[in-house]
Amino acid sequence: MRPFIYIHPQNEKEAFTAALATENSKYLGGGTNLLDLMKEDVERPSQLVEIADLNFNKISEHESGGYTIGAMLSNADTANHQKIRENYPLLSMAMLSAATAQIRNMATNGGNLLQRTRCPYFFETSMPCNKREPGTGCGALNGMNSQHAIFGWNEKCIAVNPSDMCVALAALDAKVLVQKPEGDSRTIDFKNFHRLPEDKPELDNSLEPNELITAIELPEPMFSDHYDYLKIRERSSYAFALISVAAGLQIKDGSIAKAGLAMGGVAHKPWKLTASEEFLTGKKPTSENFKKAAELAMKDARPLSDNSYKIEIGIKAIERALTQAFERKA
Repeated sequence: MRPFIYIHPQNEKEAFTAALATENSKYLGGGTNLLDLMKEDVERPSQLVEIADLNFNKISEHESGGYTIGAMLSNADTANHQKIRENYPLLSMAMLSAATAQIRNMATNGGNLLQRTRCPYFFETSMPCNKREPGTGCGALNGMNSQHAIFGWNEKCIAVNPSDMCVALAALDAKVLVQKPEGDSRTIDFKNFHRLPEDKPELDNSLEPNELITAIELPEPMFSDHYDYLKIRERSSYAFALISVAAGLQIKDGSIAKAGLAMGGVAHKPWKLTASEEFLTGKKPTSENFKKAAELAMKDARPLSDNSYKIEIGIKAIERALTQAFERKA
């Protein structure tokens, strides 16, 4: 690990001042991803600004019925919070499927949004990687790519986002609240928070320099009865998803009033299945409609040399997640 300066500010103003004063500063929350990347010499910050103790660690209810969850609250405290378990069980289920209990106790919600890909070419500094070093090429494109993207990729990057929490947040249509160094704040729709590689594969998200995630905003609960998070992986525990599906259904008078669907392990960002959501809305929750929605979701998939299996598994996974969501309290 390379030398770095460590700063422990007492408030947001001090945090912003420290970040602006030193080039290549990084905010440090739980450190469960950033410190690993520093040890592998992938990330090389000159300064770490500790923000885990800032006052963004609460869960609050809106008058409108939604909730705000603090960015500095741990994944474990969020997933196990009574209000989250009752009103957003899809989010709780996804978060509890991730990593280990020890990591969930340390990892923060804001850090989860920012975690970087687990592509082995990104971690191996002797290999070309446009995400790690722009302009060097993508080693995975013609290499070992069985776990890589089938949506949204280009020749510059085929890596996938590793988060479970973010797949559920995409299905729930969450929003991300961020604060600028000068004090202004802004809200980012979750579907626009993460980026596709396009012409800047080194950028994972739409944050501007030194912006700080303060909270995640959840809409009014809709899927507290019918939900499922299905995670398919190479081993039953402590593994990242080959494919995951977050499915939520709101059932009224025997029909689907609203559907929330997203996939993980298939793109550079959590992959929102908007066309499938629209197809299901107003229809009966039948196996035939679930199958059609799954096939529609995978219609535009572009597999690489070693991951065409993800299309068939993806269809089956979406069908199964929708079925299990419907039957949970049927």
